[in-house]
Amino acid sequence: MAKAPKAAATPPAKKGRKVVITCAITGAIHTPSMSPYIPITPEEIIADSLAAAEAGAAILHLHARDPITGKPDQTPEAFGRFLPRLKQQTNAVINLTSGGSPTMLVSERVKPAAQFKPEVASLNMGSINFALFPMLERYKDFKHDWEKPYLEGTKDLVFRNSFKDIEYILETCYDNNTRFEFECYDIAHLYNLAHFLERGLVKPPLFVQSVFGILGGIGTHPEDVAHMKRTADRLFGKQYEWSVLGAGRAQMSIAAIAAAQGANVRVGLEDSLWIGPGQLAKSNAEQVRCVRQILEGMGLEIATPDEARQILSLKGADKVNF
Repeated sequence: MAKAPKAAATPPAKKGRKVVITCAITGAIHTPSMSPYIPITPEEIIADSLAAAEAGAAILHLHARDPITGKPDQTPEAFGRFLPRLKQQTNAVINLTSGGSPTMLVSERVKPAAQFKPEVASLNMGSINFALFPMLERYKDFKHDWEKPYLEGTKDLVFRNSFKDIEYILETCYDNNTRFEFECYDIAHLYNLAHFLERGLVKPPLFVQSVFGILGGIGTHPEDVAHMKRTADRLFGKQYEWSVLGAGRAQMSIAAIAAAQGANVRVGLEDSLWIGPGQLAKSNAEQVRCVRQILEGMGLEIATPDEARQILSLKGADKVNF
């Protein structure tokens, strides 16, 4: 009787690509009255950041707030209350905002990144109407006097990020070897970034963060996501790493749609207060665990902080100024 042929050796499973999870811890969009879980004080920001990193966030995107009123605070002193302690306790990449709040001048917004020389800083790539006033339909009672006027004022607010402003931030941080998370709220912002790439003022790999769902920017339809990617592919080819964030209830659906197309993802209480329909997220870590489960369910691997540094060509945590 003929011998049965030997079974072919099973080829080793291919390793999935590494997905970088960014967690935006507190931001300047949501006000304290909207959720008791928004980190406000330095201690809360540290605790939430550490838990998010433990859950799988390779990058922590940080704003600061007044510890009493919760109002956005872009002074270096405010960041200095938590940055050194946070660096001592986590290997996660620290990403400092240069967007601050839409009501701030660019000279104010860039100060923390200029002083602390982080591995990454965010950089908005164009001016937009940045409308938060529809939140007044949901929230009526406020803990602090500043909250309601802050939201009302966005009905007549242009978040200024002119070419001069962008150049100012790039030039201020150029010698620090800080790389940027280029926040693109619309298609035009990709063209603005291409302009700076052509002039040699930014260098690849570009870390492009597509922002979906802010009233005044691009929407959250799957076609919006596809259009952003098609345009970025055409403009930047292999010179960029793509990441996405969905505002509000679109957070997880945008992450899933874009991750299937090759994106990295950003979650966090800056972008959404929710973990499910009508259910507030109790921490940033809860959102990180949720998106991680989605990604791993798609067969994708989660990047460690050091893998994120390699992917984005970052200078390393030993070269920051905090």
